[in-house]
Amino acid sequence: MNTNTLIKELQFKAIRSSGAGGQHVNKTSSKIELTFDLENSLALSTNEKELLKEKLASKLTKKNQLILFCEETRSQHKNKELAIKRFLRLLKTNLIKPKKRRPTKPSRASILKNTNKNKRNSLKKILRKKPDF
Repeated sequence: MNTNTLIKELQFKAIRSSGAGGQHVNKTSSKIELTFDLENSLALSTNEKELLKEKLASKLTKKNQLILFCEETRSQHKNKELAIKRFLRLLKTNLIKPKKRRPTKPSRASILKNTNKNKRNSLKKILRKKPDF
């Protein structure tokens, strides 16, 4: 994954932000919409694309596009930087393949320890019962 080519593939759109800010909000387009076309990306390999499609299925559109919004600050440039950072973090975390679980057998000592513990517990509970006459 090459970050420079990934950033070149991103498309940005400035939109009017909602929320507090008075007249400034009504006049300027500070909200950023970041769009990334996963299907046609040249920076990612086919394996990486498949992995991202699987993990980001809920965040992708029907055309396999990832859309992120950022409207945290009143500055368009800061919002753009934040959106890029979020995008790169999202890809980085979702490209990590989980380790395969190797099933293990309990050791002989732990098996003996458990059987002894179970015998002690059963004996303790037997001794609590009322005696039969």
